[in-house]
Amino acid sequence: MVSGPIIGGPFTLISKEKQTVTERNFLGNWVLLYFGYTSSPDIGPEQVQLMARAIDILESKQNLKVLPVFVTIDPQRDTPSQLRAYLEGLTGPVAAIRQMAQEYRVYFKKVEEDGGDYLVDSSHNMYLLNPNMEDVRCFGVEYNAEQLSEAIWKELNKKPS
Repeated sequence: MVSGPIIGGPFTLISKEKQTVTERNFLGNWVLLYFGYTSSPDIGPEQVQLMARAIDILESKQNLKVLPVFVTIDPQRDTPSQLRAYLEGLTGPVAAIRQMAQEYRVYFKKVEEDGGDYLVDSSHNMYLLNPNMEDVRCFGVEYNAEQLSEAIWKELNKKPS
């Protein structure tokens, strides 16, 4: 059996409650992981809303529990208090964010703008992690909430081979 590249790995970040969080905090849960930033003018906040809607659909229609986790790729601006509105929001030192992004094959780059402001250019993938914190599926921006919830439902209901 040929498998793809290993995606994911250990991490140590900080929750919006300013607590240290590692991958071990999520063991035993299905997790939908998204890397973004709160000051994103477009796709980031939309993806977080999409994630929340898909999880609501799973809970209300299928009675399935999936934990949404948002990891900032802009820790300079996304402090724990800034992340309060964002699901289970995680931040941390730039080096820790960069390491986790590399483990999940997430591309991001700071793009300077006039006046000292900046944007963060990034890939906008979501990762479905099983209760062992193993990546089982990656979702791009082409999904709406219903399609995303359906795809997640199928993954959670696959029979072990």
